[in-house]
Parts: sequence; structure tokens; C-alpha cells
Amino acid sequence: MSEQRFPKGWDDRRVQRLIAELDSQTDDEWAAADEEAATEGEQQAVVTVPAALLPEVRRLLATHKPT
Repeated sequence: MSEQRFPKGWDDRRVQRLIAELDSQTDDEWAAADEEAATEGEQQAVVTVPAALLPEVRRLLATHKPT
């Protein structure tokens, strides 16, 4: 078995701590993190819409001209 290679400043202990932290997150925490990452730009928002409205929303987005 070959020896593990880690980025500078990382070791097995740090990797195991990260894995444990990520494994302990709930689905709600993952969703919140995804939404936060997706909305880092001030010009975007995450919105939930009924699936039946998606075709109209897509048409609207396709014709949108950024300001």
C-alpha cells in the first residue's frame, strides 16, 4: 500500500477531523451551505418555485438582460 500524500499543512489527523465534521452535518446544514455559496454574489438569489412554472421562469431568464 502506498503512502498517502497530503497538501502542505495537512496530515491524516486534519483529514480525519474534516471528514468527521462533514459527516456530522445535517441535510438542513448542507442545504444552507449550498444556498449561501450560490448567493455570494449580490446580483443572484435562490428561489424555490413550483415545477409547473419552470418553463415560464426559464423563458423569462433566457430573455433577461443584465443591468
